Amino acid sequence: MNKESVVAKKKFGQNFLKDQSILVKIVEAMPKNENRLVEIGPGLGDLTKFLVDVKSVEAFEVDTDLCKLLQSTFKEEIATKRLHINCGDVLQAWKSSLVDEPYDLVANLPYYIATNIILKALADPMCKNILVMVQLEVAEKFCAIEGQKVFGSLGIITQSVGTAKIIVKVPPTAFDPQPKIDSAVFLIQKETDRSDKDFEDMLRVAFSQPRKTLMKNLSAKYEKSLLQEVFEKLKLIQTTRPHQVSTKDYHQLYTLIK
Repeated sequence: MNKESVVAKKKFGQNFLKDQSILVKIVEAMPKNENRLVEIGPGLGDLTKFLVDVKSVEAFEVDTDLCKLLQSTFKEEIATKRLHINCGDVLQAWKSSLVDEPYDLVANLPYYIATNIILKALADPMCKNILVMVQLEVAEKFCAIEGQKVFGSLGIITQSVGTAKIIVKVPPTAFDPQPKIDSAVFLIQKETDRSDKDFEDMLRVAFSQPRKTLMKNLSAKYEKSLLQEVFEKLKLIQTTRPHQVSTKDYHQLYTLIK
């Protein structure tokens, strides 16, 4: 089996990144540190070949055909321990931490599991930085700030752990086969780990109907009199929409409601 004969599989959401200039930008954006590298969904190894030149890589690939291809393409790197390939579902392998040392996640993620993987990485104490390519809409949600229409629970969870920024937007023409949507590479630099589950449950309620007021959404779960008291303390007006409240205020809101 060679690279040319590989056909992308829809069930794994495969779109192979072909644009060399984007691959170079991903490598240039990597934080400079001693952390291990983890790559999820290496595919044909187009990004992998750049990564193994920088440091050793722990790769996770679910497609058994691609695993065989990667094992034959990177024989030397595997022999010299610059690359280790785990064949199978990364989410099955992911317990509390994906690897047992500090690591950075660098990957072109399949769209269908991208959000889930990023949230897992945010919760993983060993993961220190996340540099990934996802669909543009998802990247914008993780990088959003208060006031922006797309600001929601993903932006708040991200701001609660560190900082995020979009590195480069990527058109469909950079891939084979071409997806129907734009993509983006973005970087999250973590300073702490993901907040507790109860806080995230509150966020889900807060953003359940983004066009309604925050008060209206939260009233579905919490006593209105308690909410009125908390809003007054935080100087939040009752007509405030969920995307207009800062991450800091959401944390204070949660503390006071508790």
